Amino acid sequence: YVLLLLCAALLSACKNYLDIVPDNVATIDNAFSNRKEAEKYLYTCYSYLPWHNTASGNVGFLGADELWTPGYDSFSTWEIGRGNQNINDPYMNFWEGRGGARDFYNAIRDCNIFLENVSDNSKVNDLGSSMRKRWLSEVMFLKAYYHFYLFRMYGPIVIADKNVPVTASADAVKQKRAPVDEVVKYITGLLDSAAAGLPDVVTDRSSELGRVTRPAALTLKAKLLLTAASPLFNGNPDYVNFKDKEGGQLFNPQFSEDKWQAAVTACKEAVDVCTTAGIKLYEFSTFYKLSDTTKIQMSIRNSVCEKWSQELIWGLSARTANEIQVDCMARIDPSYLANMWSSRERITPTLQAAAFFYTDKGVPINEDRTWKYGTRYLLRTAASAERFNIINGYETAEFNFNREPRYYADIAFDGAVWYMENSRNSTDADTWTVRAKKGQPQSQLGAYNYSVTGLWAKKLVNWKFVMKESSHTLEQYPWPEMRLADLYLMYAEALNEVGRGDEAMEWLDKVRARAGLKGVKESWTNYSVNRNKFTTRQGLRSIIQQERSIELAFEGQRFWDLRRWKTADVVLNQAIQGWTIDQEGAVGYYRPRLLYNQRFIAPRDYLWPLRQDELIINTNLVQNPGW
Repeated sequence: YVLLLLCAALLSACKNYLDIVPDNVATIDNAFSNRKEAEKYLYTCYSYLPWHNTASGNVGFLGADELWTPGYDSFSTWEIGRGNQNINDPYMNFWEGRGGARDFYNAIRDCNIFLENVSDNSKVNDLGSSMRKRWLSEVMFLKAYYHFYLFRMYGPIVIADKNVPVTASADAVKQKRAPVDEVVKYITGLLDSAAAGLPDVVTDRSSELGRVTRPAALTLKAKLLLTAASPLFNGNPDYVNFKDKEGGQLFNPQFSEDKWQAAVTACKEAVDVCTTAGIKLYEFSTFYKLSDTTKIQMSIRNSVCEKWSQELIWGLSARTANEIQVDCMARIDPSYLANMWSSRERITPTLQAAAFFYTDKGVPINEDRTWKYGTRYLLRTAASAERFNIINGYETAEFNFNREPRYYADIAFDGAVWYMENSRNSTDADTWTVRAKKGQPQSQLGAYNYSVTGLWAKKLVNWKFVMKESSHTLEQYPWPEMRLADLYLMYAEALNEVGRGDEAMEWLDKVRARAGLKGVKESWTNYSVNRNKFTTRQGLRSIIQQERSIELAFEGQRFWDLRRWKTADVVLNQAIQGWTIDQEGAVGYYRPRLLYNQRFIAPRDYLWPLRQDELIINTNLVQNPGW
């Protein structure tokens, strides 16, 4: 009783203090009193960047049909992939920072505070004019990035150009969503302003890698305008009746080819700036004695995993790939087969993803006249000539033979060869392998950490990963938020949509050449059952879309592409499959096994829902269609 009386007395004494609204002017003034303090605030604006380097922070990993997991961890991203999104407490809710997501409107508020104060030349007196301009441009870019992310998820969003004053009325706080075209125009303006004040390259590589540059700003602009020109946002008939509370149209119902032309111009500008900045497609080089087959694979793998590679347009230095490597790594070192905590094997490719990849002739497996699609699950024994891709003399499915280099670079399977820097004799002649049938070294070991599909995402594991008895060492690499191959493919897509297919194929062929493939025209003419496919806009569109799914596999891009293309309601209503991993014999193992039947409801699932309580709080907001 005495303690309760004392607590009551303390609360009474504090009541007047707690009722006072604190004046934060002194705090803000201190934050921008000098360069050192202002730089801390700059880094705060960067700190909201999404955790794209993790399966729990990158909805693209488990939200589509590329990767799957055994399911003992309840990833919010995976709930979206399984069709379990909801309005009561949405998964990956970036609008409010709930359900595993960052609060992007809070991020934008901090960006606005920075821009307002650093734009005032009477503040941060020890900050030079050129550095002031650069910092302002960086934060303008970040503000645009957060708006773009929200736009891509929600469509029409609230444009937070300036912070609402704390003294504003309740009605003033209840802002409404802006139409899609207005949102795109606003973000484009931010990026144009940001690009004008950013450097082409980061010169202080010891402390500033990961800071944004002009190539990053113009690449984001290209991605924004490509997204805005795509079917989801460009004349989508599903949203004709999507209006705000006052009857304002939130989606323009009219298709506009001018939007594709704007995307072409933006992509061209970004490509030119990247070229000037020395950004180019990555090519692997080494003193090790490796076959040409392995060298091509290493060019493909390290375009993602090489630390600060020459292909990187923007790498997230504070979002290094560590956990995702452990999640994707297989127990390939025979000395440490029991170490399933340093190679968790819980984020693994699906059979659908494996089927994206071309044959060695550079065309889809169901189009190649020389590839036996109908017998792809039958067995075949690998010959010596295939030893750099498949274990010599090993029996595996026809599915794994005569595939393009990106297949062997990106995916490991039962019978696969997996070259690493610590391979025996430092060559690819005697390197690590995968044998995954029940009872074999890489088969399921525990109840939690194992490849549920019988496949591994080799692409996301840096080649310097080393297993130990109960631990591991690895080389962290910055998450490749933007890389040049993506920009080339965006440019090709935009060119095709304005009827410039021949030019589009030039950019496609650059990416294919690095992957060891012939050009589109040569490959389809000589090997495809649909030899003229590339000659029409629709046919080349299909080729470009599959090329993106292959080149950018397991990087989280396909999730967003399927939505903007408006193909998700077809693609994501299929069965997720893997190999039958509990079988000892090859015949039983190589039967596709159902893991899950995905659910995607159109048009509902194309846009994120706003949380129901948010609509009650802000009565000016309207819910997205279908929710």
